[in-house]
Amino acid sequence: MWLFLAFLSVPLIEIALFIQIGGAIGLWLTLGIVILTAVIGTFLVRTQGALAMNNLRQSFGTLSNPSEPLAHGAMILVSGALLLTPGFFTDAVGFALLVPGVRSAVFRYLKARIKVQTFDMGGQAQSRADFTHPRACQDPNIIDGEFEEVPRDPNAPPSGWPKH
Repeated sequence: MWLFLAFLSVPLIEIALFIQIGGAIGLWLTLGIVILTAVIGTFLVRTQGALAMNNLRQSFGTLSNPSEPLAHGAMILVSGALLLTPGFFTDAVGFALLVPGVRSAVFRYLKARIKVQTFDMGGQAQSRADFTHPRACQDPNIIDGEFEEVPRDPNAPPSGWPKH
């Protein structure tokens, strides 16, 4: 029901704001502001999105919980869609979602309302304590090792080991 109300009320709010602002400052200035907010919003979404991607990569690299960087990335994506939608109300909400403090507050609110029971990685529920090394594997048939390529002497005879 709340989704229906959002789809009904947001366009009505936008129409009312266009009428009020357009009547106060004129048509061309109103359209210029809408285009300017789309251009500025696109630039800000790109920079904030790059920061969010770096935070997500860092959380994957340290094997920490990626839910907050993922949520920030999703909110930045929604922000970009709102900023590209013509309107003053959607621009205000879109710019608000670009502020990291607002995103953190929204994340805390959503985190309090959503309960995650397990974290599945690789087909089995694991925690950070299950890993001794970031690339460690639990399969006993896999041997983790290191190698160093040694240059071969061009004058030496062939080794013969690859012959079957």
